[in-house]
Amino acid sequence: MSLPKLLALVAALTVVLGLMIWLVNSIYQLYINIAWSAPPLLANVVVLLLIVLLALLITVFIYYGLMFWRFPKGSLRESQNQPKRRKPQIKIPEAKTEAAAENLRAVRKQVKQIEDEVSRQALLSRSREIETNLSRGNLQVVIFGTGSSGKTSLINALMGRMVGKVSAPMGTTEVGETYELKLKGLEREILITDTPGILEAGVAGTEREQLARQLATEADLLLFVVDNDLLQSEFIPLKALAEIGKRSILVLNKIDLFIDEDKEKILARLRERIRNFISTSDVVSVSANPRTVKLETGEIIQPEPDVMPLIRRLANILRAEGDDLMADNILLQSQRLGEEARKLIDAQRRRQAEKVIERFQWIGAGVIAVTPLPVVDLLATVAVNAQMVVEIGKIYGCDLNMERGRELALSLGKTLASLGIVKGAIELVSRALQLNVATYLVGKAIQGVSAAYLTRIAGKSFIEYFRHNQDWGDGGISEVVQQQFQLNKKDEFVKAFVQEAIAKVVQPLTQNSPPEAELEAEEEDEEEAEVEETKIPPYEYVDDWTNSSPKRDDW
Repeated sequence: MSLPKLLALVAALTVVLGLMIWLVNSIYQLYINIAWSAPPLLANVVVLLLIVLLALLITVFIYYGLMFWRFPKGSLRESQNQPKRRKPQIKIPEAKTEAAAENLRAVRKQVKQIEDEVSRQALLSRSREIETNLSRGNLQVVIFGTGSSGKTSLINALMGRMVGKVSAPMGTTEVGETYELKLKGLEREILITDTPGILEAGVAGTEREQLARQLATEADLLLFVVDNDLLQSEFIPLKALAEIGKRSILVLNKIDLFIDEDKEKILARLRERIRNFISTSDVVSVSANPRTVKLETGEIIQPEPDVMPLIRRLANILRAEGDDLMADNILLQSQRLGEEARKLIDAQRRRQAEKVIERFQWIGAGVIAVTPLPVVDLLATVAVNAQMVVEIGKIYGCDLNMERGRELALSLGKTLASLGIVKGAIELVSRALQLNVATYLVGKAIQGVSAAYLTRIAGKSFIEYFRHNQDWGDGGISEVVQQQFQLNKKDEFVKAFVQEAIAKVVQPLTQNSPPEAELEAEEEDEEEAEVEETKIPPYEYVDDWTNSSPKRDDW
């Protein structure tokens, strides 16, 4: 023992000895005082109780002092006792399951807004499937990978090595087979599904891959099987599944084909590639169907499959995280279903809004074509029509009055003018019309067709405004308008738009156009001239001949 510690021990013993002497002396003095004024028996009882109480206090002090000395706060002992406080982890999947149930209730409300009967029934059917899964209690494990990676062999090896009951396969060969088994130490049953291989050629191969991907997104746990280093075409779907929250185990199969050194190199590369989205401990190697070995005697033997690393990892994950995996998957499926319902409703609303835009763009175009207005008036009365804004708002569940509609229309109209889109639209329409319409009609049609074009851009911009809950976004109204103008100035769209404009705006103009009226007047004058021909002297007829070729023979 070092000198400082020895000195500290001596000092402590001295203090304790001094306190004991003081305590004994105090008790003796107390006894004398009580015995002087009371019977000796009472003094003895009081002193005895006092001594017992002091002994208890000293014992408690020593006990907790030793506990604090051996296990101070933050020690390993305390951290080992913490799991007892975190026992109620089961509440986590219960909360997720309740969130999934809430999502399903919201989906059913959304589905009522879908007009397409087929889509509505499909979503309702899937919501019922997810609801059934809430109470099924089975863990779904899906085998996923290319057709040559040995997925089916891995299934067979697992079925032969898994400890527990294995039932007959379910399902069809197009989508793979599902096996039901019970693992010791795990209350829930496990459903292991073999899927078609990905990256197969042909239309049929593409369809099977889509089925495999669908099954993979519905799995609680995914076994992604490869037989070498990851290809880019394998890495992309594996990462995509991880990004949507799918827990995966990367299985390197056919390790019997490699020497130990090469196997370790491949495993190291696999762990490096996937370390950002899969734990390195979830990369395991197996040999599901080892190649045969020919002995020196000529005998051929078939080695036993080596899948125990996968079985151990699979069992550990399912025992420790099985409830969470299932709850996460159910929540994910309900969220994806809700997102799909929102997309269908959004597409439905967009179609309805585009019909409103098309109706207003041609109404406005017709009005402007008949009564041309200055550009500023054209912008204010047609390109941003307040009534169109109100009707689009109703489609997206926003009830606007005409006053608010005019405010929004005026704001967007000023933006169109300030960005030079009005001028750009007129130039774009003018060039397109010159290639498709007679010259004498171009000037008459430019404003009408330009009005329709600007109305379309305004309407498309308001669709984005209402889609985002009456918010223009971080870039503001200017960015939205510019984006819509760029989308609607593509050559293929402009050609189709002008062809439709010719039918709806230009052709009606030709029915009562001034050039045609002038031609009709000239023909009537010629007929009258022929009737009065005999009354005109020959010398006056020369001027008529220079202006009217049909009278040349008569002259």
